[in-house]
Amino acid sequence: MTENAPIDVPKPKGIPADVPFLRTIKSYVLRAGRTTIGQAKAYELYGPTHLIPYAPQALDASAAFGRSAPLILEIGFGMGEATAHIARVRPDDHFLCCEVHEAGVGALLKRIGEQDLHNIRILRHDAVEVIDHMLSPGVLDGVHIFFPDPWHKTKHHKRRLIQPELVNKLAQRLKPGGYLHCATDWQPYAQQMMEVISAEPLLANTSDAMGGYATKPDYRPLTKFENRGLKLGHGVWDLVFRRV
Repeated sequence: MTENAPIDVPKPKGIPADVPFLRTIKSYVLRAGRTTIGQAKAYELYGPTHLIPYAPQALDASAAFGRSAPLILEIGFGMGEATAHIARVRPDDHFLCCEVHEAGVGALLKRIGEQDLHNIRILRHDAVEVIDHMLSPGVLDGVHIFFPDPWHKTKHHKRRLIQPELVNKLAQRLKPGGYLHCATDWQPYAQQMMEVISAEPLLANTSDAMGGYATKPDYRPLTKFENRGLKLGHGVWDLVFRRV
């Protein structure tokens, strides 16, 4: 994660004026990517019901989703393939998903429409600000962070998302028994994740396997990217910790 100067992001064509759209991103590096016609149409059709505007006040999840249910935070969902799958196989849970990239948000909105998903809400905003200002202590039942940017170069390791301060914030917002599930396909990052999360006193590892890595939970699907990597001999590491 980076702390950059604010970046002005133009509103994509095809997104109506009344659909919430964040123009200033205070962190993350925005990557180039075009919004397709289908994604723009999805913004128009599903944005009003599935996008939540950022507001520096506690989120009323029951009002946002229209019912009460366990709340799972996902940070950085990419193009939303895994998110949509998990929401489909876990219909009794709510998924609050943070992503700053417009194409990814459009892609997930498109999947929401195609798969008739009602248990996803999206915040197109910096997840750290969402955690700080919209999520109260003990409000979350789970957190998903799948394949965050590994920032391979040593000089960029400070930009990695999984850092002690963020892990502590997440732990505080988990209910007792709630879980933090991270996954990466970059072994050095997996090792750093394990060191950082293991050092958080509010969290306990659910795995007693050598190295502490967990067996991939059934709900997390193998994405096309991940399958391709596995065929090339690349590893994938899952970490699942519980709030004590």
